Amino acid sequence: MKINFDIECTPEEARSFLGLPDVKPMQEKMMIEVEERMKANLSAMEPDAMIKTWMPAGVQGMEQLQKMFWAQMGQGNPEDTSK
Repeated sequence: MKINFDIECTPEEARSFLGLPDVKPMQEKMMIEVEERMKANLSAMEPDAMIKTWMPAGVQGMEQLQKMFWAQMGQGNPEDTSK
């Protein structure tokens, strides 16, 4: 035997019926705080500082790799012409 129940209710009604807490006010407060912090951090940073913050390893790593490459290229013996 199979029985189906169709219940139409809003999410708020389902939460209160099941005894779950309403977290919407807390989420709204947290989102306002997150937004304020992000705005404060972004307004304080210059574009150059933002790029260095977001991609520190990529840009600096490429610069170091370039320096190492050119240092190795410059260490060759100019008298050795057999290479």
